[in-house]
Amino acid sequence: MKKCGMRNADRGMISDSTLRDRHPAFRISFFDYILRLADSCLILSQRLGEWCGRGPVLEEDLALTNVALDLNGQARLWLGYAAEIEGKGRTEDQLAFFRDAHEFRNLLLVEQANGDFAMTIARQFYFDLWHSWLLNELLYSSDQRIREISEKARKEVQYHLRRSAGWVIRLGDGTEESHIRMQHAADELWQFTGEFFETDALDNAMVQEKIGPDPRMFQMVWMDRVKSTFAEATLVLPETGWMQRGGKCGIHTERLGYLLAEMQFLQRAYPDAQW
Repeated sequence: MKKCGMRNADRGMISDSTLRDRHPAFRISFFDYILRLADSCLILSQRLGEWCGRGPVLEEDLALTNVALDLNGQARLWLGYAAEIEGKGRTEDQLAFFRDAHEFRNLLLVEQANGDFAMTIARQFYFDLWHSWLLNELLYSSDQRIREISEKARKEVQYHLRRSAGWVIRLGDGTEESHIRMQHAADELWQFTGEFFETDALDNAMVQEKIGPDPRMFQMVWMDRVKSTFAEATLVLPETGWMQRGGKCGIHTERLGYLLAEMQFLQRAYPDAQW
């Protein structure tokens, strides 16, 4: 399979201090880009944490919790870096717990409700496949901290992808009931996958600076892997139609508001509390 995206020869010689300390407008854009990386991990971690104690079997209860913890750890690294870039004295916790819904930059897919186990697996598979590619490409970013965080995170996400893809196949090619549920989940969440590959001025600026990859370059590779996995799972590829978008710009579904109300309650009620 032909590789695409940024490579060592394309990186250029842009220092991290140059990226962070240039014009304030660029600093704001860079901050927003790191939030996009952080927030999808944070919100999906919160969603998966809702499964704790409710998994279909004990092993899956533990697995879902471990994936949630992995994503939470990744979110902390990204948010910590975002706080440094912003330079206003905020911490990773303050960025997580004291922003309102319109300030979050996560993909719409990850804020969708857990639903049944098949719905959770479909959401995870779609995200893991995109996330794995993104982190692999960010290894070639012109920014050192992005490279370092991506190197750590991608090892975890490779496991996430093997697990979610395996469950798609197991449920799709399982019983009649599991097949029906897996097909329904795949169809229902398909409308949120187009946002993976949507680009805007911020994405284009990061591509120009060789900080991040152009997500459109991965769309066919992502689609090919989905097709092969669905074929093995005896699932029908959903028809592509209208795609939901807006999460990366702060336009979210009402589900994010409910999620944040629960996630942020304690910190907002007792802002000076110390563990």
